[in-house]
Amino acid sequence: MTEAVTRSNGSNGARATTKLDAVVVGAGVAGLYQLFRLREQGLNVRAIDAGSGVGGTWYWNRYPGARFDSEGHTYQYLFSEDLYKGWSWSERFPGQPEIERWLNYVADRLDLKKEIQFSTTVRSAHFNEATQRWLVTTDQGDVIDTQFLVTCCGMLSAPHVSFPGQETFKGKLWPKGPIELAGKRVGVVGNGATGIQVIQTIAAEAGHLKVFIRTPQYSIPMKNPKWDASDAEAYKSKFKFLTERLPKTFTGFEFDFEHAWADLTPQQRRQVIEDCWNDGSLKLWVASFAELFFDESINAEITEFVREKMRERIKDPKLCELLIPSDYGFGTHRVPLESNFLEAFLRPNVEIVSVRGNPIARITPEGIQTADGTVHELDVIILATGFDAGTGALTRIDIRGRDGRSLKEDWGRDIRTTMGLQVHGYPNLFTTAVPLAPSAALCNMTTCLQQQVEWIADCIKYLRGKSLNVIEPTMDTEDQWVAHHDETANATLIAKTNSWYLGSNVEGKPRRVLSYCGGVGTYRQKCDEVAASGYQGFAMQ
Repeated sequence: MTEAVTRSNGSNGARATTKLDAVVVGAGVAGLYQLFRLREQGLNVRAIDAGSGVGGTWYWNRYPGARFDSEGHTYQYLFSEDLYKGWSWSERFPGQPEIERWLNYVADRLDLKKEIQFSTTVRSAHFNEATQRWLVTTDQGDVIDTQFLVTCCGMLSAPHVSFPGQETFKGKLWPKGPIELAGKRVGVVGNGATGIQVIQTIAAEAGHLKVFIRTPQYSIPMKNPKWDASDAEAYKSKFKFLTERLPKTFTGFEFDFEHAWADLTPQQRRQVIEDCWNDGSLKLWVASFAELFFDESINAEITEFVREKMRERIKDPKLCELLIPSDYGFGTHRVPLESNFLEAFLRPNVEIVSVRGNPIARITPEGIQTADGTVHELDVIILATGFDAGTGALTRIDIRGRDGRSLKEDWGRDIRTTMGLQVHGYPNLFTTAVPLAPSAALCNMTTCLQQQVEWIADCIKYLRGKSLNVIEPTMDTEDQWVAHHDETANATLIAKTNSWYLGSNVEGKPRRVLSYCGGVGTYRQKCDEVAASGYQGFAMQ
């Protein structure tokens, strides 16, 4: 139920047609839970999503091979045992269709869809200092007056790379609609997590597949057994354990670091590394040795182990040179899981085009042209070129805070937040999956997003209970968090490499490690301390 209003509100001069307590932008993992928690408090709230259905990332990413690289039983909501146990995964790492069905199951069980406005894009959000409320406009003509604005847009939801001439291509350009690949000349641009899943899935189907690679990736072979009823019962029996375990580990997964490098012999270290590798998950990356992230010599030893495993599978020296990284260490970039990805390049119909020294210049009507003038003729081009991570989803909305300041312009100068939950200068704007929190990258996403949603909901409840209307971090509080974040991040090897973890994939983006690197458990503790202090460091009125 909404309340119509007719007064003018906001710096853009628009006239509000609807008045709400809260607007949630996005209907994915965070948005659904945020909607539920705010509605539970009795707020008049609406979620808005550009898609025609729920799912967020798992609605939009329908590319061939899309699936979890978190185990399904840990990528779930933990606030309700009935909700958790009412769904059974069919395999350890489920694929996109099943994930989308799960999120629809959640939305239906919680009766959320009636409060979601689908097929709608938020265009602007301006804070009115006179009324201390936000005015939100959409591409459907909505003008919404709301007290609180909560963004749940996802940290990887803003594709950023386009090439000159894309519109001239005579073939099929993906992402856009379904694709037929049988017998076709296919080009895939990019070999990160998305590219890997696409390539390994379509290699056998495409007539000829060209993969345009700039930066090779370390990867871990996924072990993805099918699950039956007894497997589901086994993981469901751990619900209580998982609710205690996941929020406290370094990255929000079930596994965590258990050994110190210096405490083990070389043989014991090797055994730990082998065991983690053989788990067929991200365990080697985020639960073998924490020193992997801090000590160059230890990182080099683990890196060589991974290279050795990759060489055993590829064998061909030329392919090894093109597919195995040599200029950065394992774990300092995002580590994908894969299923016969390397073996795809042993097929006679698969070819690598290295674009590190010969970059893509443009897309032509016939295909892809590289800087040396070569045109690679193609029928289908699949762009797996990454995202403007953490910030892109919000900078594409015209968000303006106090004094008309622009979030796009502010973040264009310096990427700053307070704990990834609020931004100084933008009262009553709450954020999830933005920089300077673990949810920006280094986390099992459901673990971190649930924590942020709960903190936001509790903060709003606190304000309402105290008859307060507005909350905003002080500049001093934000300065302190940014300094702490940088000190923590700059101690890691992540800060010494170039990847989307630092925004390096987006030209002109300010350089800063996007994710808080102090650990999920530590971050949660610091957030809890802020709440327990009555939100000390936040200005309220």
